[in-house]
Amino acid sequence: MIRIAIAVLASLLAANASAAVKPCEELKAEIEAKIQARGVTSYTLEIVPNSEVHDQNMVVGSCENGTKKIIYQRNGN
Repeated sequence: MIRIAIAVLASLLAANASAAVKPCEELKAEIEAKIQARGVTSYTLEIVPNSEVHDQNMVVGSCENGTKKIIYQRNGN
């Protein structure tokens, strides 16, 4: 789980360095596509305000000028 989150985070950081600000829902859809392409079937992505992030290791994206984060959690197995 951590390996997938790190891989997704690394690819997002590379993309964010050169990309314009994206709406949270658009970024979340892109992250979902990447996770599903890796074969992960049971997971949760949630858009939350920065103040609600308790574990930075779960953050896989930042949106709305850095005011919100997208967090990843693998479910089940």
